Amino acid sequence: MDSPDASHTGSDWPADKLAALRLGRRLVTEVPASRPDRRAFVDVTPARSPADDRARDEGWARGDTGRRFRLKHREYDGERLDGFDHDIGAVLVASAEAADEAGLLAALTAWGLHPGAFAYPWETDDPS
Repeated sequence: MDSPDASHTGSDWPADKLAALRLGRRLVTEVPASRPDRRAFVDVTPARSPADDRARDEGWARGDTGRRFRLKHREYDGERLDGFDHDIGAVLVASAEAADEAGLLAALTAWGLHPGAFAYPWETDDPS
């Protein structure tokens, strides 16, 4: 049986979520917050390049298996999530960068997260 480490491939991701990351789409998961009145989320944001911008201008999304990624763990005041002021009292708990998909898996493992926990932003309450 394999253990989670940086040598894993993108196969740890559900196929649709891996495709989304490769197309430059952001993914989010809710994580436990520090207090009951707060809510916390971790997002994975693929890095974009000038080639992505050109593709967007032409009306398509460019897949890239060599993308870099940014991870951010943010915590919010639970009562402000639905309003325009959701960032008041928000805290950046942690952030990291990953050079590739293997590095992303290693970072998620270090944070105690599994790729299967991530969803599209519109399927979550993440206000970002």
